[in-house]
Amino acid sequence: MRRRTFLTASAASAASALVPLQTANAVTDLTLRLPAPTGPWPVGTTTRALTDPHRFDPWNGAPTRELVLTVFYPARAVQGYQRAPQLAPAAAEVFKTLDAGVLHPELPTSGVSWGATLTHSYVDAPALHGRRPTLVYSPGGADPRTIGTSLAEDLASHGYVVLTLDHPGETSEVVFPDERLRVIEISPDVQTDPVQSRLMMDTRFADLRFVLEHLTELHPSIDPRRVGVYGHSAGGATAAVSLEQQQVRAAANLEGYLDTLDGELYPIAAHGTRKPLLLAGTDGFRDERFDRTWSAVLSHGGPVRRVQLSDANHWIWTDYAAFAPQLQSAGLMTAAARAKLVGASRCAVPAVRRLVREFFDRSLTFPASSASSE
Repeated sequence: MRRRTFLTASAASAASALVPLQTANAVTDLTLRLPAPTGPWPVGTTTRALTDPHRFDPWNGAPTRELVLTVFYPARAVQGYQRAPQLAPAAAEVFKTLDAGVLHPELPTSGVSWGATLTHSYVDAPALHGRRPTLVYSPGGADPRTIGTSLAEDLASHGYVVLTLDHPGETSEVVFPDERLRVIEISPDVQTDPVQSRLMMDTRFADLRFVLEHLTELHPSIDPRRVGVYGHSAGGATAAVSLEQQQVRAAANLEGYLDTLDGELYPIAAHGTRKPLLLAGTDGFRDERFDRTWSAVLSHGGPVRRVQLSDANHWIWTDYAAFAPQLQSAGLMTAAARAKLVGASRCAVPAVRRLVREFFDRSLTFPASSASSE
């Protein structure tokens, strides 16, 4: 996980983040667009919540740990159903003051209507018949699951069920199905304190284990025999570590370190794996820590592959890869800021989509042609 600014949210900061947009801005602010999925199927979506009654929440002290997920799936029909927004209204209000300018200084603090972006997924559309290979996505530190929408939609359009998972308390903002809003509560010490950092990652690992234990409750299209996990940054480490779980058959680590803050290798790096693992990085974010921890995995052999994208940077794996060129064209982001965020690649979105989809197609024995035959 890249070391960046974290914000400890208080009631006052949450309230200040919820100031309504001015009507005058609604006409002039830019509406960003997500790229359309490339697969043969339309995409349905729904939101789910899970509560772990056996685990307290380390960030707000609650006696249970509540999680929220978005499910994307191949739909049988979408006519008459509404396209889902990328961000719920309450999330968009926080996003424009917290994610933009604070957590991501490269993003503009004005000039964008963050709540106006629509996904290409239709709320509660009927699912295509049959069970589907299933992928779980864990986002980067402080990033919301919603910023991984484009890749999730594309995978769903090619026949996968994709569950994007937030880690509440660590995530910048989370809106639950009952419209409760929870903003980031994690301490800034997580950047430098090995104890706090380990707690954050252990919480992530436990969140994902709980989701995996309850997969079949989340959507009828899920095939529990064909499960993969992918994630970005801290989520990439979460994905790699998930290979320890019996039901996970493959994982894609999109630029996540495989050690603790004090340098202890995670077991996946220390001992290797016999399951397919993709280690995908960029030339703009490569450092000694990646080389050390990823080389440790590779040294054990097995079906582990390392790939590096050129002219790219850390957030190319997220929706910012689609948004940054639009922001630059609108004069809301400099070329330098774009390069720092996602790199200068002109084919970022298709490159990431193709890399991740082809990896899981091979690893979960899911040939591309099977989508049209079911």
